[in-house]
Amino acid sequence: MEPAESEFVDRMGLVMERLGGTRTMGRLYAWLMICDPPDRSLTDLAGELGVSKTAVSTVARQLEVGGMIERVPTAAREHRYRMTGGGWAHVMQVQLAGVRMSLDTLDFGLSILAEDPPERRARVEDTREFFAFVLSDADGMFQRWEEYRKK
Repeated sequence: MEPAESEFVDRMGLVMERLGGTRTMGRLYAWLMICDPPDRSLTDLAGELGVSKTAVSTVARQLEVGGMIERVPTAAREHRYRMTGGGWAHVMQVQLAGVRMSLDTLDFGLSILAEDPPERRARVEDTREFFAFVLSDADGMFQRWEEYRKK
């Protein structure tokens, strides 16, 4: 890995950490974005990133479940991975599904606070309204994203 590539990989590790993932997750994903050839074995990834094969395996499984990377079919029993297109959009869709489910909980919270002072209900209402607002345009946002990608 060249020094500039290493810096990019490390910076993406910090980005992923800020987003709630692990630094290793961000580093692995970043390396798969820029490595050539575009797929790597677990052994390769561990050596190139300077982390244990177990750590790479764990993080690769998490990224695979999240739709950000995929296993590459091989004739050998070797696990090889590459980045998938649209990974971040998939992650956002999963997060928004969680927001959709939270609306039921927030509605329940409002129902138990029906007789409470308005300032107490306001805190729950504010959160519920924000989530509802975000969801109101989510489908449109993904459609605009697809149109933007086609340009």
